Amino acid sequence: MADADASPVPSRQSPNRRDLTQGPIARTLLAFALPTLGSSIIQSLNGSINAAWVGRLIGEDALAATANANMTVFVLTAFTFGFSMASSILIGQAFGRRDIDAARRAFGTAAGFFAILGTVVAIAGWFLSPYILGLLGTPREAVPLADDYLRVIFLGMPPVILLVMFMMALRGSGDSMTPLWFMILAVILDSGLNPLLIAGIGPFPRMGIAGSATATVIANWIALGGLVIYIYAKDLVLRLRGAELAYLKPSGACLSTIVLKGLPMGLQMIVISVSSLLLVGLVNQQGVHTTAAYGVTMQLWTYIQMPAMAFGAAVSAMTAQNIGAGRWDRVSEITKTAIVQTLIITAGLIGLFLLFERPALGLFLGMDSPALPIAMHIQWIATWSFLLFGVTLVLFGTVRANGAVVGPLVILAIGLLPVRLGVAWLGSRWLGPDALWWSFPASTLVNLTLAIAYYRSGHWRQAKMAAGRTQPAAV
Repeated sequence: MADADASPVPSRQSPNRRDLTQGPIARTLLAFALPTLGSSIIQSLNGSINAAWVGRLIGEDALAATANANMTVFVLTAFTFGFSMASSILIGQAFGRRDIDAARRAFGTAAGFFAILGTVVAIAGWFLSPYILGLLGTPREAVPLADDYLRVIFLGMPPVILLVMFMMALRGSGDSMTPLWFMILAVILDSGLNPLLIAGIGPFPRMGIAGSATATVIANWIALGGLVIYIYAKDLVLRLRGAELAYLKPSGACLSTIVLKGLPMGLQMIVISVSSLLLVGLVNQQGVHTTAAYGVTMQLWTYIQMPAMAFGAAVSAMTAQNIGAGRWDRVSEITKTAIVQTLIITAGLIGLFLLFERPALGLFLGMDSPALPIAMHIQWIATWSFLLFGVTLVLFGTVRANGAVVGPLVILAIGLLPVRLGVAWLGSRWLGPDALWWSFPASTLVNLTLAIAYYRSGHWRQAKMAAGRTQPAAV
């Protein structure tokens, strides 16, 4: 079992993989975070392009159908994100300890678990699709289209889940470039195949809305297959060979860590979704123009919050490696550096959007739309709060790298549910509709205050990702 050793030197060093425990922190962090940011931007653009194809080639009913189906997919991928992040942190800490065997064990357990999970979800989803759409209250006229779409998407969950896990595992090993290239491949295939399979162009069959889902499934299978081939062709450090293939059978201790630590991280995404849905209900009470203005503003906010999410993920990977290496002296410096870089990039995006807000919003609403001034008003009240959001995500990224995952979940739930919804609802007595928009700065300020208090308390340093693996630093 020669391959399954704890040697610090893998069989071949990937040109894309970085040792996140060495070198200048600022340059290393930025070089690692930017490809992650690029992946997020490309993925969001892909969703917008596919929605445009569906809307133009099929119609509004189909667009409504995909929106309802994608709500289900979001819940599933939220938990996938949590479990993937947990496995990524385990891998990062193992790399920090120079324990290659432990990294491969974590990768194998995650891959085996996600393959089983994806298969179960695919089978269950195929049969439960009509019932799920009923629970969501999908409009009756959209149900047949949504069912056709969702059944195919469910069949494609195994490659989707595995691709997300593989990409996050590579980031845990210090490689953020390889996931970017294969994300680009998946997006090119998905957006390119969408119109061909929807409309039946050339040799492709005319599949309607199922064609859009089929394009996504094909793209993810090809990207996953290509990534696996690349890992073995380049002999990347996470590849499993010989006796190591037994690691694909999920081990009890490693699997329990992934599930127990990943579940709270997945629930964070659910909290965000629930808060957004409840707030939309309050916004809808203000009329169609306000709803349209808010919807367009959310489109722009998606891009503004991407740097925070990218640096939060990068901090988790970098901090995990340094904790595994016992380099606690670098952890606080990584956090401070990430906060500065996140603030600079986010502030630049906010300034750019505010400077060109009228033409940017006008692309969606039209320059003469009565919703345009409402959207501009929302931007000026709430957009700056994403600076606070960015700092909070960096702090969360640091503490979860040591296995402290419940604290961030509780803090996020407090800010997004009682605080945000309370200000939006109760504050309307004094602020009118503006209470809806002031709820964003209020909730992000509370979240940031609690996150700083939790970080400075040092309690998160006593957490452990896996029993007996790392020793907490002195507070």
